[in-house]
Amino acid sequence: MTTTIYRAAKILTMNPSNPVASHVAVRDGKVLGAGTLEELAGWGDHVLDERFADKVLMPGFVEGHAHTSAGSLWDYCYLGYFDRADPDGTVWPGLKDRDAVVARLAEACAGVPEGDLVLGWGLDPIYMDNVRLTRADLDAASARHRILVMNASGHIVNANTAALDHAGLLRGGLNHPGIPLGDDGLPMGELRSPEVMGPAMARNGIEHDLMEGDASGLKSYGRLCVRAGVTTSTDLARMLDDAIISDMLAVTGAADFPVCIVPFRIMLGMTPENLVNFVVSSKARSTDRLDLGRIKVVADGSIQGFTARLRAPGYYNGAPNGLWYVAPEQLLEIYERALKAGVLVHTHTNGDEATELAIEKLEAALAQVPVRDHRFTLQHCQLAGGDQFRRMGRLGMCVNLFANHHYYWGDEHYRYTVGPERAMRMNATRTALANGLPLAIHSDAPVTPLGPLFTAWAAVTRLTASGRLQGAHEAITVPEALYAITMGAAVTLKMDHMIGSIETGKRADFAILEADPTEVAPEDLKDVGVWGTVQGGRVFAAADV
Repeated sequence: MTTTIYRAAKILTMNPSNPVASHVAVRDGKVLGAGTLEELAGWGDHVLDERFADKVLMPGFVEGHAHTSAGSLWDYCYLGYFDRADPDGTVWPGLKDRDAVVARLAEACAGVPEGDLVLGWGLDPIYMDNVRLTRADLDAASARHRILVMNASGHIVNANTAALDHAGLLRGGLNHPGIPLGDDGLPMGELRSPEVMGPAMARNGIEHDLMEGDASGLKSYGRLCVRAGVTTSTDLARMLDDAIISDMLAVTGAADFPVCIVPFRIMLGMTPENLVNFVVSSKARSTDRLDLGRIKVVADGSIQGFTARLRAPGYYNGAPNGLWYVAPEQLLEIYERALKAGVLVHTHTNGDEATELAIEKLEAALAQVPVRDHRFTLQHCQLAGGDQFRRMGRLGMCVNLFANHHYYWGDEHYRYTVGPERAMRMNATRTALANGLPLAIHSDAPVTPLGPLFTAWAAVTRLTASGRLQGAHEAITVPEALYAITMGAAVTLKMDHMIGSIETGKRADFAILEADPTEVAPEDLKDVGVWGTVQGGRVFAAADV
């Protein structure tokens, strides 16, 4: 086996006993050590590789909350408010009003046979004075096609008349909080919550493997990861079964697949007993590039979609409280069974009432099944109060906060959804660290673009899209943010023995940067260039993917 020693302008190892190095030695996809050339020469014969001599190396970034559909969705019609780059680097202009959304959909329909489905994604109505896209609006794009549009949050789908009819929902007498009605007593075109969205999409031909990342989409997602410096990424809500796992193994097992995917089996479609048993059995199929055996629970929806569950006094604009996606008894049973089986559970909670439910049920589960190092993690956890962070710390929980969200929707939360006080405490990274919680931060791609350096910038600056500083007291430092996108995320995944730092015995996963993120001004952190990655000792240049 050949030993390769890479020289760099600087190596930031995230190893506190050896924080900075000039060289790193790699053999068989693992790190032998980091240090000087003289120190590493003790490993014996080697090849000196100087291609990174003018670059800065960090541990490969770990995206602790994303979805591989960020690759597959680019086969469809992007309707987001912000400009966005696809896996090939092409930038798609954002759409600023309803007319622009309808026009882009009409253009997409023009190339599709009548009666077929046209899928849009990324819609952000809160930036359009909270325009609610109705079935009539979508009919204006085409009444001769079935049209479905996914909200940017992923928690709402809009449908035109033909798509509603195809799903069997264009009828009176419906009484479900996830199907708001128009003045005519028929669905107005919004479908909320998985139990409503899923069947409607399936009846229109949108299957889970297509939305979650088919083979082509998974490969596209890999390209996005290389461009962002990501070497390990979660796929945080998969409807996994044996066949889907086999398909993912085939794609990720290819010699040129550049990232380790960590899929979580979502709680939907299985009893708690079957869910935990399936996840336990699937763990044995894990490889170096597909790490299986974890569960995702979704407790509520999104704040900007008004489907998140908030404690009193509720929404600032008076909207009714959001939707529960899990029953308390179901959540408790999942937690208890997972603790007994040694299975890691991450729980989506956006609103603080949902966070309260997760804390209460985990506390009850731990009373029955005491486990010291469970690392159960709350994902998003955007509105948690100080009291909740203190209890989470005492229970040994971890948190992965949605730092990007503060930039993309912070102004709207301040103005419209939760009001100034709660908006300034959202995504409370400083409070989490102060209470001893292992902290990760994330993009939730495709909800926001994949890019850990942007995520770190968002947590450091706490700037909104309008350029306003919102909640300076919750900002963290650059070193803390860089730790959160490497070791912090690795800890929440129980993978810190393998990834998250550059040190002896760990996987040779590196982000190759054009500048030192600790030496640029904090406001420039998001602009540090990514040359590419090394994943498991294999080199991937962003320019080549």
